[in-house]
Amino acid sequence: MLPLLTSAGHNATAIELAASGVDPQQVDTVRTISQYTQPLMDYLSALPPTEKVVLVAHSYGGFAVAQAMEILPGRISVAVFVTAFMPGPAYPSATLFREVFLL
Repeated sequence: MLPLLTSAGHNATAIELAASGVDPQQVDTVRTISQYTQPLMDYLSALPPTEKVVLVAHSYGGFAVAQAMEILPGRISVAVFVTAFMPGPAYPSATLFREVFLL
């Protein structure tokens, strides 16, 4: 997806979440949703204050996007959940994370 977006002229970045991709953490050391989403939070926090992004989530990335929408809503223009976990008002991200990762 990243090559398609950049070749179409978009500024696209793929964020490696904790214990995923090239992130060096081991999956058994990530105990909270905050730890899992920290790379995305760091990225969004480093953006210029007026810059907004489009976030696209797949699979467990839905946790990260949902938390980013809660914590840094001013940095996100829109979020897209593509076959991703999608928390909602009746099923908050912390509950979903606990049920998926800590069972």
